[in-house]
Amino acid sequence: MTTLWPDRRTLWRWHFFAGLCCLPFVAFLSVTGAIYLFKPQIDAWIDWKYDHLPAAVSPSPEGEVHAALAAVPHSAFLAYELPHSPHSAARVLLTRQDGQAVRVYVDRNTHAVLKTILEESRFERLIFRLHGQLLLGNIGSIIMEMVASWTIVLVITGLLLWWPRGRQRLAGVIYPRLGADSRTRWRDLHAVTGVWISVFLVLFLVSGLPWSFVWGHALQSVENTVGRLTSVKDWEIGSVPAATVIAGHPPTPPASAPAPAPNTMDMPGMDMPDTPAPAPEQRQLEGLDTVVQAASALSWPAPVLVTPSGPHWTIRSDTQNRPLRESMTITPSGHVTAHATFAQKGMVDRIIGYGVAAHEGQLFGWANQIMNMLVAGGLLLMSSAATLLWLKRKPAGGLGAPPALHSQKNGFAGIALLMVLALVLPELGASLLILALAALAMKARRKP
Repeated sequence: MTTLWPDRRTLWRWHFFAGLCCLPFVAFLSVTGAIYLFKPQIDAWIDWKYDHLPAAVSPSPEGEVHAALAAVPHSAFLAYELPHSPHSAARVLLTRQDGQAVRVYVDRNTHAVLKTILEESRFERLIFRLHGQLLLGNIGSIIMEMVASWTIVLVITGLLLWWPRGRQRLAGVIYPRLGADSRTRWRDLHAVTGVWISVFLVLFLVSGLPWSFVWGHALQSVENTVGRLTSVKDWEIGSVPAATVIAGHPPTPPASAPAPAPNTMDMPGMDMPDTPAPAPEQRQLEGLDTVVQAASALSWPAPVLVTPSGPHWTIRSDTQNRPLRESMTITPSGHVTAHATFAQKGMVDRIIGYGVAAHEGQLFGWANQIMNMLVAGGLLLMSSAATLLWLKRKPAGGLGAPPALHSQKNGFAGIALLMVLALVLPELGASLLILALAALAMKARRKP
């Protein structure tokens, strides 16, 4: 007789092996994600002294950019970030010869350079790349995408194992039995906590998929094949250099990747590598003062970037609360030629924008940060409880996996759900195929 759902032993085995692989990464994501939640506050704390300078008397963005360019030899202008207040240093973003983005802090009164740092070396950028890529670039993005795919399997099997099945009591189902014996207490902390945060966990995982290397490019391929699903890509797919992110999507070639020009030898007998074309000197930063003044009057949420866009300029808010983002194309004389808002984006763009803003804890202020912090704490508690339960039942020298039974059933609905997930999540499908082939190979070896 065909059953609808897998039996309990089958669910337990799937849940065990998925958890064994995923829980260390889930704990790691919880810690790094909790830190990144407070990116605005951490950035403000790190840059405190650069936002408490004497008030700017007669600032000149063009002069500030020239000072930054002089401090970073062979660099090209990338963007100007609007100062947060009259007491803030100017943040000028440049690209070096090797394509790395550099942030230069300039005193707006004296044009003295206060600090120079690579964008990829900034604390929040390191946490971002740790959280999504393990500092391994696209390889790390693929690993984390695999983890996210199997964590969804972990959530589904966990919910099916938790399902009360006729139990009338709420203890151990809705709230943990803290007064019970040690094993029951840790089991309840794992199961009940997991149930309460499972919806948030799935939303976090799904909202992060468009940023991952395989799923993000798959979505892009569907868009190119089926038709316009999105307006402007407003998120990174896999590992994207900071310079490209700053320049905007899609980047303007003159702004984000200046054409290399032959460079003379700086020292006798030493050939120096090619340097970017001196776009700022050629353009003489025409109209930057006027454009920055116009951008300041808009009162858009920070950070607001002013970037070159061919003969014009682009003003763009890169706030983490993505529904508040706007962009504007403006001439050097201050004439607006185009204005784009979040509401004008495609449906998928808007859905992803809301999801990412909530994921990063910036959609509805402090309440969003606190809610996400509670979810991260719950994930850590659930992972710790699962680890303790495993260590308590694991035999010495063994893995402690639930043994397979000849009578175990996968269930029609279980197989169908797994197939749907394998189609929606390419890496899950690929790993399931590899597991199936490995199982067949092992079975063939045991048969003789």
